[in-house]
Amino acid sequence: PFALRVEKTDAALQAVAAFWRQRFNIRVIGITGSVGKSTTKELVAELLSLRFRTLKNQGNFNNEIGLPLTLLRLGPGYTHAVLEMGFYEPGEIDLLCTIARPQVGIVTNIGTVHASRANSQEAIAMGKSELVKALPASPVGTAILNKDDPWVAPMAEMTGANIFFYGLDSTADLWADEIESQGLNGIRFRIHYQDETFHLQVPLIGRHSIETILRAVAAALVEGLTWSEIIYGLQHTSSQLRLVTAQTSQGALMLDDTYNASPESMLAALNLLHELPGRKIAILGGMNELGPYESIGHQKVGIRAAQVADVLVAYQTNAHMISQAAVDAGFPAASLRTFDDAEPLIAFLDSTLKKGDVVLVK
Repeated sequence: PFALRVEKTDAALQAVAAFWRQRFNIRVIGITGSVGKSTTKELVAELLSLRFRTLKNQGNFNNEIGLPLTLLRLGPGYTHAVLEMGFYEPGEIDLLCTIARPQVGIVTNIGTVHASRANSQEAIAMGKSELVKALPASPVGTAILNKDDPWVAPMAEMTGANIFFYGLDSTADLWADEIESQGLNGIRFRIHYQDETFHLQVPLIGRHSIETILRAVAAALVEGLTWSEIIYGLQHTSSQLRLVTAQTSQGALMLDDTYNASPESMLAALNLLHELPGRKIAILGGMNELGPYESIGHQKVGIRAAQVADVLVAYQTNAHMISQAAVDAGFPAASLRTFDDAEPLIAFLDSTLKKGDVVLVK
């Protein structure tokens, strides 16, 4: 064993990782955005792994420590790296790009998560745009951008890289329509690229998964995969990720989506709950780090919960803003429950759940 004494450990780790990355002739795909980074990373890596030896971040190793640690796992045989890049403050993604040197950048969307640190969506958008600005110029670099997001689409003017638009807009390079939820069996849709159209069913849950699929397909096309490879990979994917389903002893279906939440991901989860048959119970906690969007973010979730849920459970800090917005939107107070501790909430569920219920925990 040996030790290196350095002035700052994080800066030293980043310098070593940058040095190590330069030793490998690899293609790096960087991914950033407010919602959907991890699911996109997993599906992109899964598709590319059909042909290439591909490195990816483990878990959410997406910051100034996790990304260097990921790159230090590079070894002989790797040709691609798919790297999620998190954002908390201006300059952070630029630093990650200096270390990773991506040739492809994917931007998912711009929401309000981490607005307490960045102060506004404008600031969040500028921080995320550091990825496209860091890309090499065409023909080496490619920015894969969300045509449907008003904050992301203009990033096409901020880079000299090729632009590849995806979305539900038929003017995008890659777009989808006829999207139909199949419940827990996934989604069915048509996907269009140039003069080709494919009808697909993919085992990813919820209509919002189409955006993840489009991003992954775009990256696969940019990296040269064939449609036969892409379709096989989509239809055999195991990248459902954080949302886990389970049956309770009463026969209810539990949708466990317990992870850091934003208004955007909350609304997507409630939309999924809406798509499934049965009595709908939404157990929602508060959302942190929304800054100036805290009130309006919780209100939007409360209004949607009032439209979707038969029973609404507000759990712990900030969730009272969701329940109040739901009641203000017409949700019956008799169907509302609030809990500050897990034990009475579990006891309530044990006494309430019955066969056929669908429970979202978010």
